[in-house]
Amino acid sequence: MRRPRSSASKIPEVNLVPMMDVLMTVLTFFIIISMTLTGRQLIGIEIPENVEGTDAEVDSAVQAEALIIGLERDGNIILEDEQISFQQLTQRIRAHFAENPDGTLLLKADKNLPYDDVAVFLTDLRDIGGNRVSLAVE
Repeated sequence: MRRPRSSASKIPEVNLVPMMDVLMTVLTFFIIISMTLTGRQLIGIEIPENVEGTDAEVDSAVQAEALIIGLERDGNIILEDEQISFQQLTQRIRAHFAENPDGTLLLKADKNLPYDDVAVFLTDLRDIGGNRVSLAVE
């Protein structure tokens, strides 16, 4: 007896839904992990805890070239763990960029400080010449 030809002519089906589920799960995992790596804290300033920084090797390299500026809850400016005036900060920033033409500024503003105050301070830094300013968050 011969077999019917209808069973031999069926095309196999490929179900892509389980593969797409796995890919979306892996993508979601990597996005969440990349957002929760590391952060840095400046003494006396609590920075927001929304975004993570980079790994330690890159972080230390950036810190070596960056001038880290702190902005406390009450608006005081902190540089190298000392409170300074805006005029002193202006001089230090210009000296920093004279020594490091590719240098950057890293602003660590207290998380309880109103956003308007941070935006005004960032504008002031840009006017000084600090067009390479990063806002630090944890």
